[in-house]
Amino acid sequence: MAAEDADDTRDREDSGAEAIASPAGQALDPAALAAAVAAAEAAGPAPGETVRIDSWIWAVRLIKTRSMGATACRGGHVQVNGERVKPAHSLRVGDEVRLRHEGRERVVIVKRLIRKRVGAPVAAQCLVDNSPPPPPREAVAPIGIRDRGAGRPTKRDRRELERLRGLGAMGGMGGSGGTGRPGGERPDGR
Repeated sequence: MAAEDADDTRDREDSGAEAIASPAGQALDPAALAAAVAAAEAAGPAPGETVRIDSWIWAVRLIKTRSMGATACRGGHVQVNGERVKPAHSLRVGDEVRLRHEGRERVVIVKRLIRKRVGAPVAAQCLVDNSPPPPPREAVAPIGIRDRGAGRPTKRDRRELERLRGLGAMGGMGGSGGTGRPGGERPDGR
């Protein structure tokens, strides 16, 4: 069975036909492939024009909005060929783009320049993703989930939750007299 799968994969590679995978993991037919390539070319710049880095990382769906891309560039979270860049930096085919976003670093190489945001299968054709795999999600039960209908937590419950979350005695009153002052004394000495 595995040998047959390997032969099928080799046959597809040898035929030279590229298949784009949809987000659900299904391969698109050749007509859809041609339409996707045409859409990418239509979304590309005219000859001699350049594409801004903030616009490109938005167009290939690395970031949700172009303004978030510009903010990431200004914050130093975007590097092109190892150098931090401003949002208006011109991108070229073959550039390596490193983007730190949402706690993860993405490393991509530019295959095609596009300006307009396109679908995920077309966007995948415009870059080569060399990103490290995302860190595995921890299989830990979420802390502080209460049963529906259990009512408002008591002071004791709240303190237990804070202890579990590692907040300790934040915001606690401290001191012996409950005055909130070091040593528990009042300003008049009582």
